[in-house]
Amino acid sequence: MSMKRNLKRIAQVGIAAGAITYSGLVSAADTIKVGVLHSLSGTMAISESTLKDTVLMMIEQQNEKGGVMGKKLEPVVVDPASDWPLFAEKARQLLTQDKVDVIFGCWTSVSRKSVLPVVEELNGLLFYPVQYEGEESSKNVFYTGAAPNQQAIPAVDYLINDLGVKRFVLAGTDYVYPRTTNKILEAYLKSKGIADDDIMINYTPFGHSDWQSIVSRIKEFGSEGKKTAVVSTINGDANVPFYKELGNQGIDAADIPVVAFSVGEQELSGIDTGPLVGHLAAWNYFESVYTPENNKFIDQWHDYIGDDSRVTNDPMEATYIGFNMWVKAVEKAKSTDTDKVAKAMIGVETPNLTGGTAVMNKNHHLSKPVLIGEIQDDGQFAVVWQTDGLVAGDAWSDYLPDSKNLIADWTAPINCGNYNTKTKTCGGQTAQ
Repeated sequence: MSMKRNLKRIAQVGIAAGAITYSGLVSAADTIKVGVLHSLSGTMAISESTLKDTVLMMIEQQNEKGGVMGKKLEPVVVDPASDWPLFAEKARQLLTQDKVDVIFGCWTSVSRKSVLPVVEELNGLLFYPVQYEGEESSKNVFYTGAAPNQQAIPAVDYLINDLGVKRFVLAGTDYVYPRTTNKILEAYLKSKGIADDDIMINYTPFGHSDWQSIVSRIKEFGSEGKKTAVVSTINGDANVPFYKELGNQGIDAADIPVVAFSVGEQELSGIDTGPLVGHLAAWNYFESVYTPENNKFIDQWHDYIGDDSRVTNDPMEATYIGFNMWVKAVEKAKSTDTDKVAKAMIGVETPNLTGGTAVMNKNHHLSKPVLIGEIQDDGQFAVVWQTDGLVAGDAWSDYLPDSKNLIADWTAPINCGNYNTKTKTCGGQTAQ
């Protein structure tokens, strides 16, 4: 086995040690350390383990190009094990003990919220690659997944305008992302004339498995003569029994479509998608999108992972975009210093995988396209709708009273993540 493949094998299977680096193979002074903070066990491993592999693939490819600023990239992989306080502990370990220059990690918002005070205290740099609820902008975080206006709002517009939906079930896992997203969506739906009685909200814990009574209530809610849809912010492995129960109770997409924000190709792999055909997901990327860039990425992924059946998904693209932007910013800043890299990140552009260009904005959110896909019987998505161009991510929702006047702008003279445009004041962290 070649040294390159041997190193990759170490990173993929040796997680039990708690942190994996290529230390000792090269001098630390000759490397740039990259932290990988994704759950490899627990309820979120179904989604996050693939992102760990994506970062390792990107590191390997970059090293084959000569590294960054003439230095090899050295991955440091830790397993926070779907344990939200452990995310903070592992982030602190990465920054203080392992001395990483950047962290790629987190999936759930509760894990990101756990890490946030650590990276702000220690002035670390986190790239967060998953759709989230917004209502946040930190100088230490770059958000490469979708904000609500890049996923949730367009999905609801599609349901109303294209499918004629008049009743909504907001079903989510019980934590910050679904609750805040549904708070935004509830306000948005009411602004569109949807009555309180036509909105049903339900939350379940992580790993929830007994969906029979909940799906029965959804079915009953949808049987009252108005076109009904489920907007799903159910996260992690709870999606498998949820979709299975939909099939068991004969809920057809033609009658009550489900549009999901946390279900992609990875979550559908390995389950019978036949009964789910026609249900929907809203993302900024689907594996089925045919572009030269995407085809190349898929081929590289299959070659790296050694399995042509392994799918790609939206958070993988967000990881790809964030990693490439970070490389460009480090080379532009000629430094891995957090403040210099963060400043250099603003305005960086890099190709996305759907045929366009991702742009990092002043609020540390991307401009990206929005796509809605329909589940096919092979577990892929057929794109049924997409925006004409890029949508700039909005850190603060226009539909919540407490945030409608807030913006984030990490450039002078504002240099603030929650700047009130009415009072002209900054409500929190500022850049130096």
